[in-house]
Amino acid sequence: MAKDKKISIGWIASASAIGTTIEWYDFFLFGVVTPLVLNKLFFPNFDPLVGTMLAYTTFFVGFISRPIGGVIFGHYGDRIGRKTVLVLTLLIMGIATFLIGLLPTYASIGIWAPILLLVLRVFQGIGIGGEWGGAVLMAVEHSPTGRRGFYGSWPQIGVPAGLLLSSGMVYALSYLPEADFLAWGWRVAFLISAILVLVGLYIRLKIMETPAFSRVQATNKVAPVPVVELFRTHTKNTILGLGARYIEGVTFNVFGVFIVGYLANTLGLPRQTALAGVMISSAIMIIMLPIYGNLSDRIGRRKMFGLAGILIGLLSFPAFWLMQTKEPLLVWLAIVVPFALVYPAVYGPQAALFSELFDTRVRYTGISFVYQFSGIFASGLTPIIATALLPMGGGQPWLICLYVLAVSIVSALSVWAMTAAHTRDMAVDSK
Repeated sequence: MAKDKKISIGWIASASAIGTTIEWYDFFLFGVVTPLVLNKLFFPNFDPLVGTMLAYTTFFVGFISRPIGGVIFGHYGDRIGRKTVLVLTLLIMGIATFLIGLLPTYASIGIWAPILLLVLRVFQGIGIGGEWGGAVLMAVEHSPTGRRGFYGSWPQIGVPAGLLLSSGMVYALSYLPEADFLAWGWRVAFLISAILVLVGLYIRLKIMETPAFSRVQATNKVAPVPVVELFRTHTKNTILGLGARYIEGVTFNVFGVFIVGYLANTLGLPRQTALAGVMISSAIMIIMLPIYGNLSDRIGRRKMFGLAGILIGLLSFPAFWLMQTKEPLLVWLAIVVPFALVYPAVYGPQAALFSELFDTRVRYTGISFVYQFSGIFASGLTPIIATALLPMGGGQPWLICLYVLAVSIVSALSVWAMTAAHTRDMAVDSK
């Protein structure tokens, strides 16, 4: 019997990882091509810096719509279950991504091109806004006590895996002649999403509902309006969760998104060099996430999260200094150390850390709100802030580094103010 349970948990964790990989491929693909393609084809009548800022603003809109998706699908995830919501969010994300690949450019339809791009980005945000919470809970709520950090880190693998796939796809297509890449090559990366979505649907339809939510249904304790119940009973934990996630979102979008445009456009390195650094980091991160997730089960998530967050803030200074050398190996090292070796100590245990902040009846809504609402300031604004800070620093990145350090302090203080809960029974409510 124990053996069957273990196999079930392993299958569910793997299925969650595959599903989130597909969703994050769709979402991050937009960020990867923003400074390389979208700024040129959808905002061509502006100064290159202004065009990039406008394209990043469209990228940011996806983060504004993520809390909307989090609240909507968090509500239904806490009312009707995790599985149904996961299937629906995958469809929304996949269809929006596929349609982006078919969009006519500014040269063809004028102002309607960026408007339609904006609308589809909104739907991408809504889809991913509801997806993450469900994928995480499928893994965490099925996990035995003492193993939630490890199994909860598996859906987190979807982020670096999705970034690796999206970066790798653009990397391969970027070897096309420039005219072909801008004309049709970039579209292939979006259109192939249709195949990935079909794979994801097949997997997710086979997943069973979580024991914790099944117990809530059986005992008739489903919250009538989960978001109201959340703020009535878990206000402090919600605020602390928002603060804790600040450094995670900033780190990812500095070293995984902004850095591509910075290396290619500001330092003048080939875009393949920039993309390769992100791809190398993503591959290493896939291995490191479950390692740190497992370690958090042993030493506690708060301690690991807080210390790693501070370390990222400090490492940003030597990292950007190394990038100034423009030597590919040193540039890759500058990305890998903070992003691939330290960042997973924050992101790996995060799923379990946030899940443990909330009771089952509001858990989907709680972790979705914390993760997606913080995404506005922690993730979506980061490329815009970094792009704006660069000229303010005379073209040097040190103001960006100071920003990362300040954010790391906010997050460390937030996580250390939490109550340790890595040994709690997830099916037993505290309120």
